[in-house]
Amino acid sequence: MTHPDTATKPAADVSAMFDEVSPRYDLINDVLTVGNDRLWRIATTRALAPRKGMRILDLAAGTGTSSAALAAHGAEVVAADFSEGMLAEGRRRHAGNALIDFVWADATALPFADDSFDAATISYGLRNVSDPRAALAEMRRVVKPGGRVVIAEFSTPPSPIVRGPYALYGRHVLPRVAGAINRDAAAAYRYLNESIEAWPAQDELAAWLREAGFERVAYRNLTFGIVALHRGFVPRQAPAVAEQPAAATKKPAAARKPAATKKPAAAKQQPAAAKTPAAATKSAAAKPATGGKTAATQPAEATQAAAARKPAAAKQPTAAKTPAAAKKPAAAKKPAAAKKPAAAKKPAAAKTPAAAKQPTAKKPAARKPADAAAEAAAARESNGETE
Repeated sequence: MTHPDTATKPAADVSAMFDEVSPRYDLINDVLTVGNDRLWRIATTRALAPRKGMRILDLAAGTGTSSAALAAHGAEVVAADFSEGMLAEGRRRHAGNALIDFVWADATALPFADDSFDAATISYGLRNVSDPRAALAEMRRVVKPGGRVVIAEFSTPPSPIVRGPYALYGRHVLPRVAGAINRDAAAAYRYLNESIEAWPAQDELAAWLREAGFERVAYRNLTFGIVALHRGFVPRQAPAVAEQPAAATKKPAAARKPAATKKPAAAKQQPAAAKTPAAATKSAAAKPATGGKTAATQPAEATQAAAARKPAAAKQPTAAKTPAAAKKPAAAKKPAAAKKPAAAKKPAAAKTPAAAKQPTAKKPAARKPADAAAEAAAARESNGETE
């Protein structure tokens, strides 16, 4: 009987050992676990949640007992193992099940394409692989993003009350019972116990899963921790999700629209345009200033001599200086502002100083008192003559 080295676990020796025990392998497991292996299988199946349309990889499938439990839910199962003896036994037992495909495979170099399975599982076989970390990496590679990996493996009971008796059972009882069922199986189950004792505890295996790139890693103990059920998910790595941060960073570039919204500059134009009404008001305000002066001078002329008021009328040309104020819009180079001064050029019409020149018409009014005095004198003379 082949007894592989527990430290190195050469694949050829391990596969040869399982070839020898394959005929009664499932019966021995039922007896040694006192039927608990069936409960552990149910828990593993529920953790995988198989359904119709799923494609599941069952590594270290052996004779296909666990694969048949998955296929019973309608999933398509690839039962992979590196023991030809186990595969032959599995094909014989499940020859009529079209949902199970038995394939020889090395767990450290799986012959499957990336992202080819919806889920993957391995039951009581990871500790028999020469490089368990490499097997975990391969399982992650072949499972699609978002898919899960479930591992059922013998572990270390956390309670010393259970751990002590369990160690004695594995060292002394297990090989004897296995040898009684299958004479050639005694050495194989000695190796089985040695590999269990050398296997890391639950927390360490969970750390391996995280190192392999799995997320949401968790485990739960079955039967006081004699078996631990580990679970991990392959991260979703859709390219569109990876591109979103780049698109998100481009949004600040779109946020640079305030540079395009140079509306404040347009707002600056509005005050410039607003200045034209100010200039217009200045010219308009200048008009009443000039008009005020003429109005003020006219009553002064009514009370004083017209000759004395002519200089005041002469001052009105200063009102004509308002065109100089109208030149300010000319300084505003904006066409809109320039057009308004054109309208503001009405001060040219305000050159009603010509109208202000009406004091020339007022001269006869000033002469009327002189003529009245002459006529009064003439009247007096005529009166004197009559008298």
